[in-house]
Amino acid sequence: MAKRLTQKQKQEIIRLFTSGININDLSKQFDFNKSTITRNLKKSLGELKYQEFMQKSKYIHDEKQEIDKFEKNVSTIKKKINNNKENLKEKKEEEFFKSTEFQEIVPLNCDFENLTQKDLTSVPISEVDFPKIVFMIVDKKVELEIKYLRDYPEWGFLSKDELERKTIEIYFDLKIAKGFCSKEQKVIKVPNTDVFKIVAPILLSKGISRIVSSNQLISL
Repeated sequence: MAKRLTQKQKQEIIRLFTSGININDLSKQFDFNKSTITRNLKKSLGELKYQEFMQKSKYIHDEKQEIDKFEKNVSTIKKKINNNKENLKEKKEEEFFKSTEFQEIVPLNCDFENLTQKDLTSVPISEVDFPKIVFMIVDKKVELEIKYLRDYPEWGFLSKDELERKTIEIYFDLKIAKGFCSKEQKVIKVPNTDVFKIVAPILLSKGISRIVSSNQLISL
């Protein structure tokens, strides 16, 4: 005689499913095939509710995969940084001492108007206290959206050279990030913002030297 789900099992399956657990995991946990699990859920919840929670389960599953992939990439980057840290330090010191040309800067001897202005200098990343979670916009292949500073009107007062710097942008609010996201892009959550300080040398090697946020410009 084929075994059947008990009433207690049915209730537990409904509870787990509505909390975001997918059908595959429920099938493994309760040792019933997926068709049995699905049939009982549809019978208990109704077709409409079942489909709603299926979408919720898929969203949670996809988000978890993105986070796992992101953390895996961070782990790989950490290893690369540890392997190249000394070489990078020696290279910077060598480049610094090779530069022997210095130019004297004439002190400014004028008064500035007492107007409210934005700080013309960016904030070093080492001095930035990021929130615990931020959001970024990437394309479907999870490639970062890279822009130039000239693409941001609010920073248009900077010098021409500064405006040619490559940047990435972070958002503190999910709704704002989604508002700037096109159909060919998606928003990802960065659950550990220490990653920006960790990967700063890698970003610099790709020509990215600034992070743009809603209230400040951060230098790497």
